Amino acid sequence: MTQRFLQRAVVFVCLMFSPLPCAHAVEHASVVIYGGTPAGIAAALAAGRSGDDVLLVEPYRRIGGLTTNGLSHTDFRTFEGLSGTYLELTRRVQTYYRDKYGEDSPQAQGNFRGTHAEPHVNQLLFEQMLSEAGNIRVLTRHRLVDVTVADESPRQVTEVIFEDADGKRVSVHGLIWIDATYEGDLMAAAGIEYRVGREARAEYGESLAPETADEQVQGYNFRPIMTQEPDNLVRPDAPEGYRREDYLPVIPLLEAGRFDSIFCRQTGGIYKAHRPTLPNGKYDVNDVSRGLVRLSLPDINNAWPDGDAAVRREIFAEHVRHNVGLLHFLQNDPAVPKKYQEESRTWGFCRDEFANTDHLPEQLYIREARRMVGQYIFTEKDTDVADGDSRTVLRTDAIAMGDYGPNCHGTDHDGPRFGGRHTGEFYKRVPPYQIRYGTIVPKECGNLLVPVACSASHVGFCALRLEPIWTSLGQAAGHAAHLALATQQPVQKVPIAELQRELHADGSSTIYVSDVLPGDDDYEAVQWWGTLGGLHGLHGPQARPGERGRNITGQYYEAFPGHAAELDEPLDDQLKQRWLKLAEENGLSTKPLAMAKTRGEFIRQAYAMLDRP
Repeated sequence: MTQRFLQRAVVFVCLMFSPLPCAHAVEHASVVIYGGTPAGIAAALAAGRSGDDVLLVEPYRRIGGLTTNGLSHTDFRTFEGLSGTYLELTRRVQTYYRDKYGEDSPQAQGNFRGTHAEPHVNQLLFEQMLSEAGNIRVLTRHRLVDVTVADESPRQVTEVIFEDADGKRVSVHGLIWIDATYEGDLMAAAGIEYRVGREARAEYGESLAPETADEQVQGYNFRPIMTQEPDNLVRPDAPEGYRREDYLPVIPLLEAGRFDSIFCRQTGGIYKAHRPTLPNGKYDVNDVSRGLVRLSLPDINNAWPDGDAAVRREIFAEHVRHNVGLLHFLQNDPAVPKKYQEESRTWGFCRDEFANTDHLPEQLYIREARRMVGQYIFTEKDTDVADGDSRTVLRTDAIAMGDYGPNCHGTDHDGPRFGGRHTGEFYKRVPPYQIRYGTIVPKECGNLLVPVACSASHVGFCALRLEPIWTSLGQAAGHAAHLALATQQPVQKVPIAELQRELHADGSSTIYVSDVLPGDDDYEAVQWWGTLGGLHGLHGPQARPGERGRNITGQYYEAFPGHAAELDEPLDDQLKQRWLKLAEENGLSTKPLAMAKTRGEFIRQAYAMLDRP
């Protein structure tokens, strides 16, 4: 493999400095990323900051994926679960609002520790982060057209053709490729094995899976940014294809008082206006789980993952008609009961967001599409609690962690669109869990990583499909790409321990620790020791698996109990013996460690023994 990689590197250098007779432009980079999602941005930053030449290709107008397209109410459970690039973004958000509006301003005080920013602010900060790296180039509005794969062992992606909005094509050559799209478009075009739909319960023994397999994917909807501020409010016009009769079935439900309001905080309405709010009087609006009227349309989404551009445009347009047309109907149709119409007319899209797309996000919320069948398949069992413990099962090859739990807004719909119900919906409480490296690695292709359309069952994917988690997986993919280049090895042979060290040094967690956070002096040591298994068994099982801390507001909680390292605690004999055994198994000298008096002293001494570059 080393000789083959060197040969390809020579070809790459020749391409860099030799004119090619071709009908379109040519680009070259060591690491090429398709998809400017938060995961793609994290991958670009990880590789770029490590010194690699990076090209980030985005099919839409703006980078940032859903984080800059309406999903500003970030899906996480605890602040202690945020790390790496996503945590960096939140800190920049705090600085932005403080610098622009003042320390005591509502904007500085009301961004929920940087996790709730306006979409245009997230976009600005992501652009700044990429620009600061200096060696990351960005192409927007370029869609994948064709992929060339060399039939080697392992197979290699060698060239990808992209096309811009004007039909001009660019040929891109790279050494390592990362597919960070929500749909897994590059992965699929490269011939990587993948799945669309749900596995049968018996396949992986998942309690949340259906009895029989099918092709259903989780429902999509828009995440519009809305406001009640009159000076910034734009009421939507009727969308193309609007037909009044499509929305009349909602009238009997309104007349029967089946809704408390049109906009609600959690339940009882049609549009969920998430709390806490965003700065400047804005709301991230979403689907109401288990509601009588849903913004998500799972019954029409199954064709999206493998659909061509025309199919996706058709599905997108139907979502516009439903999501926007319904609001236009509620605000303007004389059949709507007065109290509901008056309330709905106090709401509108934000004039200062998404100006190029009629104030609606340019991307649908693609909760699930293709899923790679990779080296390791993440399933519901990866979120199971370890025997006799408060923690989930140990994954010593973890490259990321999550704290949200499997959740699905539905995969199909029974009954009428208004008044029926979604099926395939579930929400499960679990403790924080670890994610193995094999989840982002194909079985065969030696120079491709897939952090978003990653390797998971449908149920497992429903725990991974949150932007902070995808961002962590993207950050891991970027560092893995750098190591693959540095070691001249395929991505399947990246040294995991070295990858974990790079992630910890970059502030990205591979295990949840509630009291030692990124930036703390002991963070890297505790992450290392915890990922080896040292923190498992410190606390007994919780009364309920997945028990959370005190509720802060909405879906956000204080730290999960039973997940603290408690470094100042005395090192009792039983724990010392277990830790000494673990140290010995990992090639460390146990004699000096036997003198440690506290947990922190032991971990620091053990970490200091490592032979690190």
